[in-house]
This record gives sequence, C-alpha cells and structure tokens, in this order.
Amino acid sequence: MPAFKPFEIMALPTEMAHHQHHYNQIVIGLNGQTEFDISGNGSLMGPGQGCLVSSEQDHAFGGRGSNAILVVNLSLNPVPVVPGQEERLTCLFDKPRYFQLAPQAQQLVSVLSHEMRANPDDHLLGQACAHTLLCALHRHMAFPRLQPRTKRLNLEVIDAYIAQHLGRKITVAQLAGCAFLGESQFHLLFKEQTGLSPYQYVLEKRLAEARRLLVDSQHSLAYIAQHCGFSSQSLFTQVFSSRFDLSPSRYRKLHR
Repeated sequence: MPAFKPFEIMALPTEMAHHQHHYNQIVIGLNGQTEFDISGNGSLMGPGQGCLVSSEQDHAFGGRGSNAILVVNLSLNPVPVVPGQEERLTCLFDKPRYFQLAPQAQQLVSVLSHEMRANPDDHLLGQACAHTLLCALHRHMAFPRLQPRTKRLNLEVIDAYIAQHLGRKITVAQLAGCAFLGESQFHLLFKEQTGLSPYQYVLEKRLAEARRLLVDSQHSLAYIAQHCGFSSQSLFTQVFSSRFDLSPSRYRKLHR
C-alpha cells in the first residue's frame, strides 16, 4: 500500500476510474476540467471548484484533456490542529458535497499548490500546507450555519457555476456548495434574495442562453436544446413555448 500523502497534485486520465479509501478527501480543480461522481451525485469541476469525498465512499473520476487537481487527504484520526477539528470534520463529510471557492480561497490554493510543486518530496511542508488549507476551508464550509440569516449570497459565483455547467443537470446541492451552505438554508436565502427558487433561476438562465443562440447563431434547435441543458429538443420547445408564447423557430424568425 502506498504511503499516506496529506497533499498531492496530479492529473486525471480521460478514462473514468473508480475506487474508495479509508480517509476523507478534499479535491480542488487547478487547471482544465475533471469529472467526479460520488455515490451517483456527479459534477464537472473546473479551476476553483471542488468536492468532498468521505471515507469508504465509492466515487468515480476522470479528466477532460489537460487537467490538474489538488488532493488533500485527511486522516480519520488526526492530531488536532484547531479546536473542535474532529467535530467539524464529522459535519463537513456527512454527505457528498461540491463547492466553489471564493477568490481569496483560490489565491491561497494557488500559493500552496506552487509550494508543493516546487518541493514535492518535503512531506513536512505537505502536512503543513494541508493543515493550512483545512483551517481556511473550515472557515468557509463548516461555519456558515452559525452566521446570521442576513448573509447575502454571492450571485456572481453562483452564476459562474451555472454558466460552466449549463449543459448538464444542476442540483440545489451543487449550488449550495458554491455558498458553503446546506441545501435548506441555501434554498431559503436564495428565494429571499432573488424571488425565485434555485430551479426557476437556473431555468431562466437556460432560456436566456437559448434566446441568445436563437438570435445570434446558426445552431440547430437540437444543438441549442442540448447546449442549454434540456434533455431533448421536444422538451426545449415545450418549455420555451410555454414561457414566451412562441416556439423557438418562430422566435428566431421574428428576432433575426
């Protein structure tokens, strides 16, 4: 069995593989795109996006072209680094989670990754970097439930995630991960701030992109439906017509 490494930087092959391990793991995208599926909950991750993989949890993973990820492996019996670390880890890894890092956290990840690349055999440095990153992520991912309800969601981060994953299924859990919140709290805050449910908000983004492509491109309706995350052209036509009282083809003729 290979030695336990607290901190790794690697590229994933294009062919999907799967396994499980006896420790918790934080995975963060550095370059390119990687695909993860944790117990049936899948997502495409880009730079600054990541996921939490609990111990003994089967997960599949693969890369798309040139890519690099940062992997932080967390022992199940860590020497406490910060007060309450064991309790925080339990809450953090109670279920699969995807998240979007804030710009400041992305800068920290970039600096730590640079140090690890420059000193790949310095295991003491790797452990220190892993602890530093863990403490920073705790602040973003384990504590928001203690913040007052007046917290404002960063819609720019959420919009960026939606834009990057528009052609795929987008779940409330994935959007909640962008704000480091649980699904129920995120749903309430999102509805208060936008006046829409997360599902309605994503649908409006899909339809807005569809309208743009109908007017500004020569793409077929089938392509636009797929690109905007609709499972079929017929469903796209049905939803679009219901929303705008015009079929996509009629909308294109009237607005070009």
